[in-house]
Amino acid sequence: MLIASGGLFIVIAALAFDALIGDPEWLWSRLGHPVSLIGAFIDTLDHTFNKEDQSPQQRRSAGIASTTALVVVAAAVGALIQTIAMQLPGGNIIIALIASVFIAQRSLYRHVGEVRAAFARGGLTEARDAVAMIVGRDPQNLDEAGVCRAAIESCAENFSDGVVAPVFWLALLGLPGLIAYKAINTADSMIGHRTERYGSFGWASARLDDLVNLIPARLSALLLAAAAPIAGGSIGKSFTVVRRDASKHRSPNAGWPESAVAGALGLALAGPRRYAGHVVDDPFLNAEANQNAVPDDIGRALDLYTGACVIEAAVYAALALVV
Repeated sequence: MLIASGGLFIVIAALAFDALIGDPEWLWSRLGHPVSLIGAFIDTLDHTFNKEDQSPQQRRSAGIASTTALVVVAAAVGALIQTIAMQLPGGNIIIALIASVFIAQRSLYRHVGEVRAAFARGGLTEARDAVAMIVGRDPQNLDEAGVCRAAIESCAENFSDGVVAPVFWLALLGLPGLIAYKAINTADSMIGHRTERYGSFGWASARLDDLVNLIPARLSALLLAAAAPIAGGSIGKSFTVVRRDASKHRSPNAGWPESAVAGALGLALAGPRRYAGHVVDDPFLNAEANQNAVPDDIGRALDLYTGACVIEAAVYAALALVV
C-alpha cells in the first residue's frame, strides 16, 4: 500500500503538477491522452463481446469478463510503469508526473469556468454549447438557471470522480490503483448506461464504479462542506443538507458532493433533467433553496471547488507528516 510507504509525497506532487500544468492540449493533441487509450480498449471489448444475438444473461457474463480484463490490464500497466520508474533517478517525481495526467483539477476548473465565460461572451446560446461539453443532458431546452445548475452539478460530481477518487486510489494503491480506477470510471461513462445495448453488458462496470466511488464521494462531501465559508456559505448548513438529501439522488454517490455544494451555495440542485429524449424525474437537493442559479453562482461554485482542492492537498500533506 502506497499510503503506508511514505508515498504520500507522490500524491502531493501529483496534485501540484496537475494544478500547475493540467492537460496541455499541444501535447495530447499530438500523442493522444492516455484516457483515450483506455476508451479505445473499452470500445474494442464492447464491439468484440457485446453481441446483440446473445441473451441478457450472456451479455451480462460477457460484461463481467470484459470489466475484469479491463481492470487487470489497467492495474498491470500501472504496476509496470511504477516498477520501471522506481528504477530511474527521481522515480517518485516521474510517478507523480504520470499520475497527474489522470487527475482533473485544472481541466475541470477550466471547463466549468468556460460556461460562465460563455454567458458573458455570447449569452445563453453560447453557454448551452459550453455546458454540453461537460454534462450528458440535453442543454438546448435549458434556461439560464438550468445551464448554471448543470455546470455547478458537474463541478460537484466531477470533483469526486475526477479529483478525490483518483487521488484516493493513488494514495492507497499507487499507479496500479489510480489507472485501474480511471479504467473503471471511463467504462462506466461509456457502457454503464441503462439502455437496451448496455443494460446487461455494462452492469458490471456500473456496479464496480459505484463501489470504488463509495468512500471518495463521501470524502468529497466533507471537503466541500469544509470549504463552504470560502463561497460565503455555512459548514453546518452544508452538512445538514448532505445528511438529509444525499440519499435522495438516483446515484448512490453523486448525491453526496452535489448536496454538499447545494447546501454550501444555498441553491437547489439536481431535480428533473432531460437526457437524450427521456426525462429523469429526480427530487431537488436542498429543495427549499433558490432554484434560479445565475452565472455568478458558477463563480462561487468554482471558489468552493478551489477551496476544497486546497483542503484536500493540506490533508494529504498533514498525513505525510505523521505516516
